Amino acid sequence: MPPEEIHKGHRRRLREKFLKSGLSGFHDYEIVELLLTLGAPRRDCKPQAKEALKRFKTLRGVLSASTEELQEIEGVGPHSAFGIRLAREIAQEFLKGKIMDQPFFKSSREIFDYLYHAMRDLKKELFKVIYLSSQNQIIEVADVFEGTVDGSAISPREIVEGALKAKAAALIFVHNHPSGKPAPSSSDRELTRELVYVGKIMQMKVVDHIIIGNDRYYSFADEGLIEEYEMDFLNLRLRGTAEARQRIYQARLIRDKKR
Repeated sequence: MPPEEIHKGHRRRLREKFLKSGLSGFHDYEIVELLLTLGAPRRDCKPQAKEALKRFKTLRGVLSASTEELQEIEGVGPHSAFGIRLAREIAQEFLKGKIMDQPFFKSSREIFDYLYHAMRDLKKELFKVIYLSSQNQIIEVADVFEGTVDGSAISPREIVEGALKAKAAALIFVHNHPSGKPAPSSSDRELTRELVYVGKIMQMKVVDHIIIGNDRYYSFADEGLIEEYEMDFLNLRLRGTAEARQRIYQARLIRDKKR
């Protein structure tokens, strides 16, 4: 039997296997092979599938790889990589639709699931703002900065302007750590505190700041820090009010003595 007929029969068996029971019983390389054949239906893609798994370690690693990285594998061109890119972007759109169609935002885990694949392997830090309605419905997700995230890099004015334009009542901040470790730096903490303060001044609720790492995340809200920063702001405001009253009282005493 000619090689072309052998490959054709193998691809047909993979598709029939999928139609019968989904991905149950599939090896990871068979899933990758099936995706590669979407863009190269006449070729034997098994060697490329096995090489992709060898290079990127896991199925998730293959799906997260860029088109340029996939094309570094011999025999994988832009057409072959089509299926993998298609699967990745369909998954992202599905998660986006799922969270946007919900009546309201519920947890940091939902945000992580939605943004993880899009942000985990970025080489630079990307800072996003999720604008919410007063019922915690997601209105818009905006990219506001790319680079090293710190207080001097992020513009609270730009964030507030975006919130006013979107008619948002609440905000969620999300950024990634290319190192894969989501633990917040001192700059992350200072920035979050500042943004909470700005939110309080503008009467916009900061719901959370989520840092995405490698298969895990850090939530300032879950750790109780958003509430702590809100209390700090309230205490500063009360202290400032008390100090202002004291200054007024002292000024009146001085005025009365001069009379």
